[in-house]
Amino acid sequence: MKSHLPSREIVGNGSLPAFSGTEPAANVVQIKTSRNSTAKFFTRTKFSLPSRHHAWPGRPRAKALGPSRFVLPREFMRSHRNNATRRSQMANFPQPISSAPRRKAALRSPVTCRISGQMALDIKATLRRIFSPGQPGGPGHLWPRWLFLRALGLIFFSAFYSLAFQIEGLVGPNGILPAHEYLTILKDHVGLLRYWFAPTLLWLGNGSLALHVLVWAGLLASVGLVFNVWPRGTIAVALVAYLSFVAAARNFADYQSDGMLLAAGFVSLFFAPAGFRPGLGESRPPSPASLFLLQWEWFRIYFESGVAKLASGDPHWQHLTAMDRYYQNGPLPTWIGWYAQQIPHPFQAALTLLTLVAELSICWMFIFSRRSRLICFLVLTPFQIGILLTANYAFLNYFVLSLGFLLLDDQYFTEWLSRLKSSRMGRICRPSFLEWKTLPAAGQPTVSAVGLVVSGVFLTWIFYATAVLLLMMFIPALPLPLEPAEVLQPFRIANQYGLFAVMTRARYEIEFQGSPDGKNWIAYPFRYKPQDPKQPPGIYAPYQPRFDWNLWFASLGDFEHNPWVMQTENLLLKNDPSVLSLFRSNPFPGHPPFEVRAVAWQYWFTDLRTKHETGSWWHRTFLGLYAPVVERLPEGDVIVVEWPGALTPQR
Repeated sequence: MKSHLPSREIVGNGSLPAFSGTEPAANVVQIKTSRNSTAKFFTRTKFSLPSRHHAWPGRPRAKALGPSRFVLPREFMRSHRNNATRRSQMANFPQPISSAPRRKAALRSPVTCRISGQMALDIKATLRRIFSPGQPGGPGHLWPRWLFLRALGLIFFSAFYSLAFQIEGLVGPNGILPAHEYLTILKDHVGLLRYWFAPTLLWLGNGSLALHVLVWAGLLASVGLVFNVWPRGTIAVALVAYLSFVAAARNFADYQSDGMLLAAGFVSLFFAPAGFRPGLGESRPPSPASLFLLQWEWFRIYFESGVAKLASGDPHWQHLTAMDRYYQNGPLPTWIGWYAQQIPHPFQAALTLLTLVAELSICWMFIFSRRSRLICFLVLTPFQIGILLTANYAFLNYFVLSLGFLLLDDQYFTEWLSRLKSSRMGRICRPSFLEWKTLPAAGQPTVSAVGLVVSGVFLTWIFYATAVLLLMMFIPALPLPLEPAEVLQPFRIANQYGLFAVMTRARYEIEFQGSPDGKNWIAYPFRYKPQDPKQPPGIYAPYQPRFDWNLWFASLGDFEHNPWVMQTENLLLKNDPSVLSLFRSNPFPGHPPFEVRAVAWQYWFTDLRTKHETGSWWHRTFLGLYAPVVERLPEGDVIVVEWPGALTPQR
């Protein structure tokens, strides 16, 4: 194609005169153009222009016009105004022959330079592909991300909503395990390390007002996340507020589900789209690293639980009898679980085998093709739904369900939304989200170097820590540094899981009783725990009654390993309103009881015939004292009236 640029030519005799001396003088080369303009190039060395018979591979050739006139290549002359470009083009000519002595320099092969530079570029490009927002176009994860973040907001809301009615009685100034006592002990014994042992905002204040501010901040942030308002900011607020409670609650936050929520919440800071009202976040697709870590969290919940079941050596899993009494022996059963337990053993054995297969093999399908991930989702989603219908595990199963949606991609949701849009309901309602586009905007999303480094460091750190914890289940003496996992331990964002590694063989229930005279005992009614045999077990999840939950865990041990049970007795002797709020009612509204005790019962589900005849969902047997009988003297001192003996459970 003919160029319209003016022709340029050098006026000279083809070779420049030599200069003597150790330092070559500056040479002036005049370049004439068709417009009679003159540009001057100043060089510090001598050179000669190549003729038409001299060429180097990949270098521009000078066109000879005669014995003394040369026209420089158009690629060279087009950029003569740019000094940096001019120097790079001048490098295409032969090296100068200088009379000045040269310094000895380390020789470096041009091929080596080219390879090392290319490797550096490849590493940078790879890191950017992994930790920066995903490439636009193709089957992305905009809809799965949108659904997961809305579900995450609802789960945070359920957690804070549960705390709104319990936090005073659990860790308040007059609660069972006051937060200020724990923080004071840390301050006196570990000094500045207290901020690592307990990373909580309650260091700034731990009174009733501070606790309620913490809960309300979490509630408002979770509502904002549900309505997709500033997702990253609301996740950060909810995460810090929840961590502040968990770090100071001790026994009342020692659940695997708390660690799952904190871990997913932290990764979601990098997974969520930026902006105040981002919609689907088309311009900021999720980074591959953050998406993988959430899928990795989902995988580890299943796989590590399966490995823990086999490693425990529990005969219930080996003999496929784990599900025979699972429904009645869990923390908070449901009435659906009562009916599920009436199904004969062959079905329960098949369900036990399916549980092991799902946790040890099916969950591996998430690393394969789209079709395998879809099969994995379709198999394990009903599995989780069955669990949450038959038992109350707070938000745990809802959380695992929401993580499962990340196995899908936008193509599945686009097909489903197109069908919904053409359906009768879609034509009548016409919700606005049906008009949202799932294809990201054109162009590569930009991310700052600082953001890339921060996400790369933290996401890599979490993956290493969780991978090491997983490998330690197979190789306890793993020759790898464990410090990265230990540093993250107080923050609960790198955890090891093992749900139901050992099945509970019987159901024991702790019941608090008060007496006005030391002879007649009246039970304190619980809100959610099984107590009245004729009361059907309810469905409360995702609400988490932490006091009732902890009593189930305490029933598996003795009161010496659960001193908070005796602390509850002492507070009931004072009719403390904070602790009484954890019960359904106060049987001693006028004045405190004279004595308080904690007794143990053993519970069983009834069968169909018994329920039909008596209307009872449970039958129970009294086992004896669980904790000492305590009495408050007139001067205010608390004494132990009777110590518990050995309990004899029944089969």
